Amino acid sequence: MKKYYHKKLIRDKIPEVIKSNGGKYEIRSLDNEEFETELKNKLLEEVKELISAKKGEEQNELADVLEITKSLSSHYKISFSNLQKYQLEKRRKRGGFKKKLFLIWSDQPAGR
Repeated sequence: MKKYYHKKLIRDKIPEVIKSNGGKYEIRSLDNEEFETELKNKLLEEVKELISAKKGEEQNELADVLEITKSLSSHYKISFSNLQKYQLEKRRKRGGFKKKLFLIWSDQPAGR
């Protein structure tokens, strides 16, 4: 039996999927610190997949990014509705990205 070492955070039902396909696996539960680290790693993985997504695959990749964002929100004990409120407040104060603006230079440091 050949083993493929993934060593990454997986969705909760992946072991069931592997088993239903006649496969074997080894998993372990992460502690909170490991979980936080692996959620961040997973977010990077999903964002990279979004960046390289082919036309028509964007929805699938965005759904993965959203799932990780919701999991991180829950991990930090921030309700997703509060996160959405904060997002809207930030949009009200600083705007969104509808105008597709690209800043070439300013006389202000970043984030001001």
